[in-house]
Amino acid sequence: MKSLLTKSAAVMAACFALSAQAGTTTAPSAKGVQPVIEPESDALGLTLETGYESAYYFRGLWFSNNNVWTSLAATIPLAEKLTLTAGALYTSTVDTDVGGGDFDYSELDLFAGVTYDAGFAKFGLTFTNYNFFDTFSGSVNGSTFGFAEAPDSTLSDARDIALSVAVPIGSLNLYGSYVYDFRIEGHYAELGTDYTIVVNDWLSIVPAAQIGYNVSDYYSYNEVTGVSSGWNHVRAMITAPIKLTKTASLVPYIAANFSLDAREQINTVEGQNDLYGGVKVSVTF
Repeated sequence: MKSLLTKSAAVMAACFALSAQAGTTTAPSAKGVQPVIEPESDALGLTLETGYESAYYFRGLWFSNNNVWTSLAATIPLAEKLTLTAGALYTSTVDTDVGGGDFDYSELDLFAGVTYDAGFAKFGLTFTNYNFFDTFSGSVNGSTFGFAEAPDSTLSDARDIALSVAVPIGSLNLYGSYVYDFRIEGHYAELGTDYTIVVNDWLSIVPAAQIGYNVSDYYSYNEVTGVSSGWNHVRAMITAPIKLTKTASLVPYIAANFSLDAREQINTVEGQNDLYGGVKVSVTF
């Protein structure tokens, strides 16, 4: 079943559209974990992040192991309650052992979106363009890890749009998103929550959980798996944002991904259920 390994369209749509908009300390993707930082009054609105993760999962689908990533995002106020965010993220595996040769996976995401703050909730619309330099499934010894029976597995690019809402209730955050992938004409939805426990003025503990649903043909490879829709995955995560300075933070995390109907036949390298972790440094300017 290793030939069934594929990647969902990658990272930043959900990261930006949910947690970055909501101002929460966690997000649907590990890369979107938001730091507890206090921007200077004359800040430029730039956020630079870099990190490592032992496994790269997005929307319940395994991508690769031992990834190093970097992102840069700019936030620009457009009106009193309207904000524009745009940026880029690059991720690449350092070492992924799948057997049979040298596995490579690297990806560049370009994203832009707007957020409207209605007070009781924040609403977002985000467009993301994905470039898969080793194809959507990665490559082994220079050849795609995908296969002809599932054409989506050999894609070199994709584009999607995400509608999102985030509702803060004290230290609790509730968020949801609906995604449409133009490349494969697939639909995906996700709900999540997190709760911030303040330990002291420099440390917080943030448990979080998300559940995803494959609405229609969202990288489940019906041609092979026989699954075109259904529950996607559940992810549980705990982050510990550590405030280093007024503009910098260190954010370690540990997470578990539980594959459901739309992923259990695809996540075969690390198994249907997987425990993994990572850390990032975030700095605002």
